[in-house]
Amino acid sequence: MLQALVTDLSSIGCHQIVTTADSRFPPALPSAVDVVTLPPAPNKRETVLDRLMASADAVWLIAPETNRCLERLAARAERQRAPLLGGGADVIRRASDKADLPRRLARAGLRHPATRVLTLGTNDARPVREIGFPVVVKPGRGAGCEGVCLARSARELRRAVMMARRASGRGPVLLQQYVAGQAASVSLLADGRRAVPLTVNAQAVRRSWPFSYRGGLTPFDHPLATRAIEAALAACEALPGLRGFVGVDVVLTPTDAVVIEVNPRLTTAYIGVRSALEENVAALALAACAGVLPAPPVARRRVRFTAAGRIVSTEPYVSERDVA
Repeated sequence: MLQALVTDLSSIGCHQIVTTADSRFPPALPSAVDVVTLPPAPNKRETVLDRLMASADAVWLIAPETNRCLERLAARAERQRAPLLGGGADVIRRASDKADLPRRLARAGLRHPATRVLTLGTNDARPVREIGFPVVVKPGRGAGCEGVCLARSARELRRAVMMARRASGRGPVLLQQYVAGQAASVSLLADGRRAVPLTVNAQAVRRSWPFSYRGGLTPFDHPLATRAIEAALAACEALPGLRGFVGVDVVLTPTDAVVIEVNPRLTTAYIGVRSALEENVAALALAACAGVLPAPPVARRRVRFTAAGRIVSTEPYVSERDVA
């Protein structure tokens, strides 16, 4: 994602781009991009981050919600008074709090799986009786299916809770109703109040122990694609403050789009979206952060991509809008 985003920003041609990097994973970036290698010592790394954030005209964060990583980085940027090209720490906290998200979505009239919170020392029996097997067990905050398992029995539940707790650190573990259907996501641009859809994406999710995200396909032609977009737009409206690139995960059942999570950040789907569209998605996201939303763009290519960000296949795509 870093390489793709920085390449797109560089191609705009009017920004000085500075990115951080891990010494273990040196990125291959355009020559005009300044790369700052972060020191391994935490205190020195934080000092470098603070200095870079304070000197930047704007900061675009690439990080997961796991253990509040994205939220904490956003709060750090805000302390340095650095404008964020994305949501602030408050909306990141609200969007990534999977225990509270059902309440926010319910108020917007959106379908969401029944969810119960498990804390340390909680008896697992009552919440699972309320939901029923099979049940999805997941960390209260996380990304990329990390620590997410499907339990079909009490024995599997115990194992799944242990795995989710390892992934959640000190955070809560959730039990969630399992919704059968096609895993998908909607990529959008948001300006803090409104949002515009970019693409609907199929997700390849392997329901192993734990679940694993294997990449996706975009655009995804599905009978309920329009309903997925409607649900994603409503989910964004339920979380004022979302800005820039946003992803909304859904499950498409035979009759509806069930919202699973709202990702207030650049997601892996960006890899496919940028290849499917003619427009520079990074430039569109910058404009959205400034309050200017584009008309919904039209995909010209169908793209299959992996979870690691590799493009597997690309083929021409004709949308229904073009046919009409």
